[in-house]
Amino acid sequence: MKFRALLRSSAALWTAPVWGGIVAFYFFYALHFQDPYEEVIGGPRWAAQQVAGSLTYFYAFAYAITLGLAAWEGGRLQRDRVWDLAPGRPRWRVAGEAVAPAVGAGWAILLLPVGMRLVETRLLPTPTAVLPLAMGMGIVCAYAVVGFVLGHLAPRVIAAPSGAVAAFYVISKTSTYSDPVWPRHLSGQLDTSVAFGEHYSPATVLLPFLVAAAVAAAVAAWWSRGPRRLPLRLVATAAALATLVLSARTASGWGIADGPVSAGHAPVRCTGEAPRVCLAETGGAVERLDDVRSEVVGSLEKLRAAGVDVTVPSTVTDGLLYERTSTRPRSTVSTWWLPLTAQAETAGPGGRIAGIRYAVVLSSVTFPCAFPATITSDVPAAWMINRDAAVLWAAYTVDAQTPYLRRRADEYGQFANGPEVLAKVRERAEKGRALPTAAQRTAWFEQEKAKACRGMPKRPVGGPAATGPQGEDS
Repeated sequence: MKFRALLRSSAALWTAPVWGGIVAFYFFYALHFQDPYEEVIGGPRWAAQQVAGSLTYFYAFAYAITLGLAAWEGGRLQRDRVWDLAPGRPRWRVAGEAVAPAVGAGWAILLLPVGMRLVETRLLPTPTAVLPLAMGMGIVCAYAVVGFVLGHLAPRVIAAPSGAVAAFYVISKTSTYSDPVWPRHLSGQLDTSVAFGEHYSPATVLLPFLVAAAVAAAVAAWWSRGPRRLPLRLVATAAALATLVLSARTASGWGIADGPVSAGHAPVRCTGEAPRVCLAETGGAVERLDDVRSEVVGSLEKLRAAGVDVTVPSTVTDGLLYERTSTRPRSTVSTWWLPLTAQAETAGPGGRIAGIRYAVVLSSVTFPCAFPATITSDVPAAWMINRDAAVLWAAYTVDAQTPYLRRRADEYGQFANGPEVLAKVRERAEKGRALPTAAQRTAWFEQEKAKACRGMPKRPVGGPAATGPQGEDS
């Protein structure tokens, strides 16, 4: 059958307003309600992140509509008794031509939102960025096989709509599973998001495709005819079960919304030496790279001049390159990871970037002890006052006291006497600043650090030296 005649006779054509309307509604309303247009355009923009985000709503629709359309076409061939005619062409070719429009509809449901989002963000797709799209298109083919066979087993007016609804419900429901967790990762609706600089690891997109393909192959084997169909059916069924079991065991080790991703792939641009400052090229602040380095270098010079024993790092790198903190390397003495892009976008009067100076202070002022990661009491401990007074003194040195005080006001908000405690911190810092000589101010600073560490465990040897006062993510 010619393609034009095949398309005219296919249910994919006369149902196009339905699934086309679904794509338009979810793209222009739901997708932009979650991520407003201004935020998407404002960046940072990363092709893999945009592709993954644009597919969020469409996996289940693509699979369900493909299954329903394929079931309708399979039922039509069964009704017309095509298989009773003389075999002019192989069965697989006849079936392939029949479900081709259904596969095209499923592919269109995935391709349209991806294409529109890439045009919208003016990004070019990369091979790693389109991995989830390729996975979805492969699974669409698997659902077409299952739907086609389903159309042979039940009347198409029942098989097509009921199969589509059941597929949509099952796939959508997997996002609510917590025990077991593997259906979230194997359903073909990816449970893991992609952050800036990341793309999916091969296992994340390969396992759902393998499961769908193995099931489709088993279903096709049971539909096949021939003298050796029984061994073929048994082998295909065993292979499908083995694939499902092995994939489920692998995915069971992944967390909720935490499938394997590969991070740190965004391109960078660097300038200067000791420290060499690097920003993400597409992060939105690379045009201020020289300003950012000036803030970093100036802050380090002022801290050293004030007597803070800070080791100048060889490299200061933008934390945006590892936006997901769980994948970000820990800062070391020689390499600091700071939120350069995030802070550069909040420049103050005169174009100065107080947030950069604040981040430098948190990485420069280190303590010889380890503070508790969490605070369980509703009353601030004495060490918190000494610690924060010392850091506030250093923040005043580089004119970064405003963001530091704002951060501490939020932290102390959990305490009943938070404002009084913050006032005490400011009082102690002012006392250190009021000392008459630089040597006395430096001695006061070291004494405050020693007081904060009384009774605290020492920092492990080889542990991260360039961290904030609480190990906080600066």
